[in-house]
Amino acid sequence: DVFLALLENDFAVLRHFKGKCSLAAYLTVVARRVVVRSLMQRKAQAATLGDAAAQATDGAAGKRTEEDRLISRDEAERLLSLLESQEAAVVRMYHLEEKSYQEISQATGIPVNSIGPILSRARSKMRRLSPA
Repeated sequence: DVFLALLENDFAVLRHFKGKCSLAAYLTVVARRVVVRSLMQRKAQAATLGDAAAQATDGAAGKRTEEDRLISRDEAERLLSLLESQEAAVVRMYHLEEKSYQEISQATGIPVNSIGPILSRARSKMRRLSPA
């Protein structure tokens, strides 16, 4: 998967390398992102299958899980509403819509190398604002 990501779009990932860090570090970050996306996709597939099994075996536990999910979503929306609009948009696109830094940059006009720091600051703010 990592190798295919490097070859995708005529080596677009390698063309984005700016030389501001070592190539090894850059490739490590690329590999990590590919692996994380792959794991997230597998987790989503397993959750879909697991949700169907859980609903069939235990309706009460399914209701509690749904209630917890709604509470978590409400809390996430509350925290996002406390962020600046630009930070909230970047967090929403990256974590909820699973867009890449490049896609976020194109959608918002923010430079790609500013996305990471914006996410970091936003996460710090949300941790401080979160009750638990």
